Amino acid sequence: MRRGQRGEGNRNNAGYENGAGYGSNAGTRDSAGYGGEQVSYYSSNNSYNGPYGAPGGNTPNGNASGGTGQGSGKKPKKKKKRSRVGDAISMIVMAAAFCVFVYAGYMLYGYYKEYKKADDAYSSLENYASATDETETEDLDALEEAFEEAAEDESALAQLLSGREVRTVTVAGEEVTLPVMESPIDYESLKEINSDIVGWLKIRALDLSYPVVQGEDNDYYLHRSFEQEDLFAGCLFMHYENESDFSDQNTVIYGHNMKNGSMFGSLKKFRDEEVFKTSKYFWIYTEDVIYMYRIFSARVVNKVGQPYQIVFTDEEFEEFLTTAMEESEVDNTNVTVSTDDKVVTLSTCTGDSSTRFVVQGKLTQMYAVKK
Repeated sequence: MRRGQRGEGNRNNAGYENGAGYGSNAGTRDSAGYGGEQVSYYSSNNSYNGPYGAPGGNTPNGNASGGTGQGSGKKPKKKKKRSRVGDAISMIVMAAAFCVFVYAGYMLYGYYKEYKKADDAYSSLENYASATDETETEDLDALEEAFEEAAEDESALAQLLSGREVRTVTVAGEEVTLPVMESPIDYESLKEINSDIVGWLKIRALDLSYPVVQGEDNDYYLHRSFEQEDLFAGCLFMHYENESDFSDQNTVIYGHNMKNGSMFGSLKKFRDEEVFKTSKYFWIYTEDVIYMYRIFSARVVNKVGQPYQIVFTDEEFEEFLTTAMEESEVDNTNVTVSTDDKVVTLSTCTGDSSTRFVVQGKLTQMYAVKK
């Protein structure tokens, strides 16, 4: 049997380690050449071997020699085609992600800066809202508790207020004699800062304490501070059509629902019964009169409609009060309201542009500011 030159396969299909196989056996006189198929295989050391040689001659005299192996002996490596389009897309995606990251950081910094600015602006006013003489500051806890116990007993209320110093002041154009109370608000100094001030609102259950102003429209103080400087958080402001002495059937006060709980961002906490139990009243301090309001309703309302109506017929006002009582999310079983009551509605936005969250209180008692 003749052997082909190096690089040709033998009948046993073995190859050198360099991967070059022998060619197929040449034919002999007695037998045709080996007619194996052209296939690939691995050698014993796991190197890739080329295909067998071409089939040997299949003639009687066996003169045809086998073909030579063509394998390289190693597994061919596939060339990776780099996609320029894919690379470009990857770069664009990375650039977009980076831009989003930078923008988000910028926005967060902007929000932080605005909140910090608001905190600083109103913190500076705290000096005008603290009692000048702690010994004369009213015990509001005891007073509110006493009013809760005596709410249905007029004689008990009269007894509660008896013995107090009284003072005659003008309310809604009429002179009235009221029990005196110490005011913690330096109203004169606040008026020098902004003459648009109409009162100072204090909600003890929420630790909320802010000045209230009234502009010529409902837009001016939407994003202006008490000092009338540009401020996203704005200021608490009374509806521009309300009487500034809180004498309307329904006085509306607006405030932003700030995410950090400032301004009216904490009003929704009244949905928590435990928070409501801590204090069911809010107070409004004016230059000469202090107003005490008992909360009788907290709820989500449409952004337009009766909750924002100021003047009513008796029938409309009765419907207004009945709806507020029935839809309330806070307990009002011990509260009675009538068309003779004066109401203050505190309003803030919700996550839904078509609705607002309101807290409503009825005037329970007035006090003359001690001079």
